[in-house]
Amino acid sequence: MITKMKKLTTMIYHREYELFLVELQKLGVVHVQPSQQGTVAAGSTLQSDLDRIKVVQSTIEAMRELAPETLGCAAKTDAADVAAGATAALARYDELRAAQKTVADESQQLSALLAEVEPWGNFTDAAVDALSDAGYEMSFFTASAKTYKQSEAEWSSDGRYVFLINTQSGTNYFVVVSPKGASLELNGALRVERPAMTSGACQEQLAAKQERSVQLSSELASLSEQSIPVLVNYEAQLRNSVQLEQARLDTAHVADDTVMILEGWTPAQKADEVQQFLYESGVCYEMRDPVKTDNVPILLRNNWFTRMYEVLTEMYGMPDYKEFDPTPIVAPFFTLFFSYCIGDAGYGLVLILLGFILKAKLGASMKGMMNLVITLGIATTVLGAVFGTFFGVQLVDTNLPDSVKSLMITGKAGDTIYDKTMLLALVIGVVHLIIAMTVKAIKSTVLFGFKQSITAWSWLLLIVGFICAGGLGAMKVISTDMTATMFYVIGGIAAVGIFLLNDLKRNPLVNIGAGLWDTYGMASGLMGDVLSYVRIYALGLAGGMLGGVFNTLAFMTKGDAWWGWIPCILILVFGHTLNIAMSCLGAFVHPLRLNFVEYFKNSNYEGTGTAYAPLHVVDADNQ
Repeated sequence: MITKMKKLTTMIYHREYELFLVELQKLGVVHVQPSQQGTVAAGSTLQSDLDRIKVVQSTIEAMRELAPETLGCAAKTDAADVAAGATAALARYDELRAAQKTVADESQQLSALLAEVEPWGNFTDAAVDALSDAGYEMSFFTASAKTYKQSEAEWSSDGRYVFLINTQSGTNYFVVVSPKGASLELNGALRVERPAMTSGACQEQLAAKQERSVQLSSELASLSEQSIPVLVNYEAQLRNSVQLEQARLDTAHVADDTVMILEGWTPAQKADEVQQFLYESGVCYEMRDPVKTDNVPILLRNNWFTRMYEVLTEMYGMPDYKEFDPTPIVAPFFTLFFSYCIGDAGYGLVLILLGFILKAKLGASMKGMMNLVITLGIATTVLGAVFGTFFGVQLVDTNLPDSVKSLMITGKAGDTIYDKTMLLALVIGVVHLIIAMTVKAIKSTVLFGFKQSITAWSWLLLIVGFICAGGLGAMKVISTDMTATMFYVIGGIAAVGIFLLNDLKRNPLVNIGAGLWDTYGMASGLMGDVLSYVRIYALGLAGGMLGGVFNTLAFMTKGDAWWGWIPCILILVFGHTLNIAMSCLGAFVHPLRLNFVEYFKNSNYEGTGTAYAPLHVVDADNQ
């Protein structure tokens, strides 16, 4: 649900304003109303701090990969010392990273050079110089192995000596030692430049670069271990500064800048605490309830179960203050849709185990997400057991007692060709949409009054009434004649609201036209929306079939020998891991779509609200 808010307007003398802001930040419950003129100027202190936070965040993330066991906070020290230490750490980090890049580039160049000079072996410059002093020169050539074999005798003439150095991929690498000034025209051979260095020297330099790279990595890891706590504190310090700078930017200046006016919001349950603070501060203020034109920040307040799903609501957009919080509806239906899409009790147990393992290993910020994973795993286990699937095995085909099998929802519905689980998915979809339409009608009534909501209530009456009448007739609770009479009465009452009373201030003929258009939209859109819920059945069916295929493949490879268990287990582990990953991806995306599209559209949810973000002191321990 949405927490009720109070609008706060304060007037402070300019000389007392800085201290007031600092104390207000310590109070930590007032959301500052953004100013229309509160844009961040390029080059301002605020913009500089925002840019600095991004740099610090990215550096901390990179350092955590180098020193994952390092804690994220340090003993509180003077702000100037924290800033100085963080600045030095950032500079040293950039220096080491730049050195790493230089070494990596040089290593890459040496590797390329080594590939060029390696075929020529480890000739020495001294030997080449000695030949030169004796009146000979050494020249380097390449030729195909076939050409070399055919022409070696011809090339070894006129005082020339040919020495084969290496053969690689059908190419011969050789040198020719000849008197200075002698002809070096060798038919079929390609003369190349003397290698810049020997392969041995190149390998030595490359080894030195690799050693330097290891040294730099060690220095970076050591720096990260020492600097992460300092940088975390520095980030908290910057965030506190940003909050104060933003609050100053959102402050109105009146009376020649001698009076500061700050507007904000506080939860109604914190109103007494805020008033006590303002009274003690000697601040002139006004506190009132919101009006329709106010842009009220949204603070959601839900129970432990629903709170886990608030992240999904935030992904779409926070509700407006005049709307209803959709999270209490999203929570159970997302859980149901997710478990329906996977529909395997074994996979649910894997999710539970994974959630507990990650919850123990990850930080406090991710524990809430892991609680959600565990909850979804429990729901998947329960629904998978009801659907009779365990790691792709159909439990109805096993030796379980008939009393247990009778509790499972499997097979076709009666004499039809439709699976029970498919029809159940459609029924769940209809219920979901009816709830959405009910929320829409209630919301319209609250905002605009019943007269402006007659159409919404009429459509709800038509759909729910027809479903109830048809259901009672199909179950023989009422007679066929009574069913028909109920259809006529419900349809007639709903038609009046849809075609004649959709706008009491408008011409009846215009209302009829608008009603026809509305009917076309509902008939086409609602049918498509209902059929969309088949996707959760289809995903569960596909996952179950794929799991069964992996089981079949695994046991086909087993054979009778004991070692046959090795490929069997490998296929089972790989196959079901892949299937779980794909199933979880689909089980997240499609239930999210059914809530974000089908439910939100039919409930007229806008999601244009602003999240409640009070001015508060950022603690490095709780970032």
